[in-house]
Amino acid sequence: MPIRGWIEVDELYCKGCDLCVNACPQEVISLDLEHLTPKGYHPAYLSAEGCTGCAICAIVCPEAALTVYREIPAKRVKAAA
Repeated sequence: MPIRGWIEVDELYCKGCDLCVNACPQEVISLDLEHLTPKGYHPAYLSAEGCTGCAICAIVCPEAALTVYREIPAKRVKAAA
């Protein structure tokens, strides 16, 4: 079972700089060209499945606008208990 991850974008901080889009090794982040943030930027969003929760996007984000989550596989949870 592949590791699943997802991101949350804080639109108050995202400036649509595209750094996270270019840094994503899975190529699943895009800028939402149909939506503007309160400050007038096109925010990043998870545009496809395949995020592994590697957090490279959050590391390169100069505004700390991304929060990354990673699903823990059920096998690991049972082994740790």
